[in-house]
Amino acid sequence: PRGGGSGLPPTGCLPGSWRQDVGLDCKGFPEGAEARAWTVYYYSLLQSCLQQAGLPETQDRSQVPRTGCPGAEVTLCILGSPSTFLSVLLEGGVQSPGNMLLCLSPAWLMKVPAPGQPGEAALLVSKAVSFHPGGMTFLDDFVPPRRATYFLAGVGQGPGWGREAAELARDLTCPTGASAELARLLEDRLLTRRLLAQQGGVAVPATLALTYKPPGLLRGGDASPGLRLVELSGKEGQETLVKEEVGAFLRSEALGDVLQVAVKLSGWRWRGRQALRLHQRAELDAVVDTVLALLEKLEEEESVLVEAVCPPPRLPSPGPELAVRICAVVCRTQGDRPLLSKVVCGVGRGDRPLRHQNSLPWTLEVALAQCGLGEATQVAVVRQRIKAAAEAALAAVLALEAGLSAEQRGGRWAHTDFLGVDFALTVAGRALTPVALELNGGLCLEACSALEGLWAAPGPAADAAAAAPLVETMLRRSARCLMEGKQLLVVGAGGVSKKFVWEAARDYGLKLHLVESDPNHFASQLVQTFIHFDLTEHQRDEENARLLAELVRARGLQLDGCFSYWDDCLVLTALLCQELGLPCNPPAAMRLAKQKSCTQLHLLHCHGPPWPAPSLHAVPCCPLESEADVARAVHQVPLPGVMKLEFGAGAVGVRLVEDAPQCHEHFSRIARDLQGEADHPGIGLGWGNAMLLMEFVEGTEHDVDLVLFGGRLLAAFVSDNGPTRLPGFTETAACMPTGLAPEQEAQMVQAAFRCCLGCGLLDGVFNVELKLTGAGPRLIEINPRMGGFYLRDWILELYGVDLLLAAAMVACGLRPALPTHPRARGHLVGVMCLVSQHLQALSSTASRETLQALHDRGLLRLNLLEEALVPGEYEEPYCSVACAGPSPTEARLRLLGLCQGLGIDGPNYPVAHFLSHFK
Repeated sequence: PRGGGSGLPPTGCLPGSWRQDVGLDCKGFPEGAEARAWTVYYYSLLQSCLQQAGLPETQDRSQVPRTGCPGAEVTLCILGSPSTFLSVLLEGGVQSPGNMLLCLSPAWLMKVPAPGQPGEAALLVSKAVSFHPGGMTFLDDFVPPRRATYFLAGVGQGPGWGREAAELARDLTCPTGASAELARLLEDRLLTRRLLAQQGGVAVPATLALTYKPPGLLRGGDASPGLRLVELSGKEGQETLVKEEVGAFLRSEALGDVLQVAVKLSGWRWRGRQALRLHQRAELDAVVDTVLALLEKLEEEESVLVEAVCPPPRLPSPGPELAVRICAVVCRTQGDRPLLSKVVCGVGRGDRPLRHQNSLPWTLEVALAQCGLGEATQVAVVRQRIKAAAEAALAAVLALEAGLSAEQRGGRWAHTDFLGVDFALTVAGRALTPVALELNGGLCLEACSALEGLWAAPGPAADAAAAAPLVETMLRRSARCLMEGKQLLVVGAGGVSKKFVWEAARDYGLKLHLVESDPNHFASQLVQTFIHFDLTEHQRDEENARLLAELVRARGLQLDGCFSYWDDCLVLTALLCQELGLPCNPPAAMRLAKQKSCTQLHLLHCHGPPWPAPSLHAVPCCPLESEADVARAVHQVPLPGVMKLEFGAGAVGVRLVEDAPQCHEHFSRIARDLQGEADHPGIGLGWGNAMLLMEFVEGTEHDVDLVLFGGRLLAAFVSDNGPTRLPGFTETAACMPTGLAPEQEAQMVQAAFRCCLGCGLLDGVFNVELKLTGAGPRLIEINPRMGGFYLRDWILELYGVDLLLAAAMVACGLRPALPTHPRARGHLVGVMCLVSQHLQALSSTASRETLQALHDRGLLRLNLLEEALVPGEYEEPYCSVACAGPSPTEARLRLLGLCQGLGIDGPNYPVAHFLSHFK
């Protein structure tokens, strides 16, 4: 319904009542009559879509231009039909309020050359409809224009402004989710069908392709089952060859019991512009005549396809035989992994092809039930087959793109971020099988929007939006765009457990400069600038901050930010940021969080308002610097209690004490054994070996990893810890996401958030350790930096959120580009290995090489925390070994079996007990 060949949009087909006197003109960029007609049409189409979804009309705010921070804010821009992208737009309004923009005309956008990036251009947005939570939309002008950090456009052929969109999308400095170059590949049915069959192992219809001068990507290569390609030397005089090939195809076993074939043109030029012709399989002459007639229309690199019409499965349904057409939306997620996000079905008569927009959208369960297949197990099998085929299709496309140059893709940042895959459901080998017909991104998104629109009225709630993973990818790629080339100073390199920092920095295009005490640290060779400086004298942090600031200025470093993930260096980093005028938390707040007794005692006096106050989560404690302090503390803190180092890390030296003699004994032992940094590097002894005694709190232990910006909570990730080996508190096991009930999880997140705010921690990535008691969360300690051990890796794997990148963005004064409600993609359950308990296994059955090999095969997830197998009384875990699964139970059972096989489980280290909290 695009107005035929007139080039004008349809008229009079959008019933509804909304204001017409809105400011659709873009100042300084007048549109011609035809372009203006399309802008008005798309605005009306948007209002119609919002109306049908039960959402309010767009408010015109264009008379008062919006100001912002160009180049420092996420801007997700879509240029396309509102009905196609409605699901994406609404989800973007939830995940990144005010940053999802719909442009209704190419005139609302402008490309400007990018300084220092020859051949590339920045995309500026002067006018757009912005999307907000609750489906609120506003027509906005932007002065100065916003700079796009992600661009997605409808770049197809036909009326409207597809060609202008294609030109706007080419060679941008921001990520793009589509380009004309990629569309030409993906809209060629023959090319994608061969790609899916050969690379993805996806079932496709038996097809005969008669091709005129095929493109390079179709030349050579292995033959695909049921897919025959015949290269034509010309378009005329092919009658004999065509008759032979068509006859052989119609008689071939590849067609099975197919009764009908379809004849159609293949090539990006024909997408959506021609109808297929149906013939009975026995009608050889009619099929040949149709093929010969279509051959005359071919241009170079185009084909005529003769393909099997997949017969619908014969299911025991009442009434006439029904066919099911399935469309699956699959998105590219973290690590270029495909993820099926939604399945929508159309149901119709079995004797005619089903098409988009001529059938109602249904869920898979309802569609199959209407065809007579309602048994839940069978439906689950069909869904799994659809998931596997759709994800394999996107994986094949991504593999193809990986072999293309930036020019072939349409730009350095151009990649396919989602696909719509259309399937016919048929029977192959006595099994219900989804057969891939074509790739249809826009139409599949539109079908998902229509299905999700069923829940606009009061009634049962819909599941997650089809576009949720796509919007998360938009945000993730936007963060990369904003951070590429940023200059960051890192204070303290850390050990082997932080090796990922340098790999990630290279991947993100960050320019890192390092300050480190060890002149021979391996990271000194991996950074732009290395500054050797003694960071261990923490009593001189203020003086050292001034000296470091002078060194930075002397070297002419133009820094965008400065941060640290190493406990010992956090206060120094805050002082240095203050000296350099870079974003940071106040040094007083970092000192408060760094000293554990100060944290608890300060929060005990934070009674509010507002309520609930942080004091509800604080635990009574006493600082200990002498034996006299210990004698006083045992009368002030209820026993049993917990003794720990004031500035410690990794649970080293933490012990349960039952009575006063145990308190004195443990204090004396720590005072003797752990006097300075040389006794146990990396656990905070550079700050001294003072201790504290705090009340022992019964309950389950949990970590909450927070991202804060401007005092606002942007993201929180809760994990569960297993029971420790008392009287020690070294971590044994963990599970993510949490198994807590939603209300308990929310209480944990809010407790962690309140405690950070109570200490003055307003900006950054923080790790908060809590216990959940019968009366609610109680604080163990705040680590005012990114969570250690396996946490960054697990959160990245499960949620696609990189805490390292978030911390770097905050350090640069940029709001991290994070989804509002990230969803976990599965479950991880892990166990810690200790040298004192596993030396024999770690030297044989569970050696580092064995564990790494299992990690590389995807059988476990390994996080190495120490380099050497050195046993000692005061130890940290050597490594974390985890298993993934679709449920915590499956992940837990896999891990238990693995630990038993590797020799990690044993009488003195009962893994089943450590995992018992995760049942």
